Amino acid sequence: MQLTSFLEQFRLFTGKEIADALDLFSFRALKKGDYFTREGQFCSEVAFIEKGVLRSFYVSPDGKEMTYCFRFPGELVAAYSAFITGKGSVEYIQALTDMELLVISKQAIDQLLQQSPSWIHFLKIIAEQQYLEMEARVFQLQRDSAPERYHNLLQTHPEYLRHISVQHLASYLGITQRHLSRIRKQPVW
Repeated sequence: MQLTSFLEQFRLFTGKEIADALDLFSFRALKKGDYFTREGQFCSEVAFIEKGVLRSFYVSPDGKEMTYCFRFPGELVAAYSAFITGKGSVEYIQALTDMELLVISKQAIDQLLQQSPSWIHFLKIIAEQQYLEMEARVFQLQRDSAPERYHNLLQTHPEYLRHISVQHLASYLGITQRHLSRIRKQPVW
């Protein structure tokens, strides 16, 4: 199970703590096009992706879907601001493929936090990783060219790019579909 390996890599938990935590997760399948979260919904769950690709997006005032994040197997996903604040989500999280998720509720996470300080440390690490990822994304959009952003994604997740439509990929890169087609025709450096 990928989730077990994911938790073990942090070297924070005993085998019993991991086993107890796994009992709190439930399996959820999503079909391609289904939503894990929609704008306005309350988010009281975090999911671990076992299989599939998700995208996070928001709808701009002029009605355009703006993809800002993709999530791949072995990663956690949630509408984090809604999860933390208890307010409605400002984003959509949609399956780009058929998905297999392991989902844990906020209530179960709170239960883990009361059982062991290791979970507090784990959540701190996850929050720090999320911050660093967001900072890297902002810097990437401001500093790197569109071809650099595309090639970075190609290097980090080549096996999943075929699941991402040109429309969503162009939105994520902040370019038009036509510009993306030109970039894809260029030789890889």
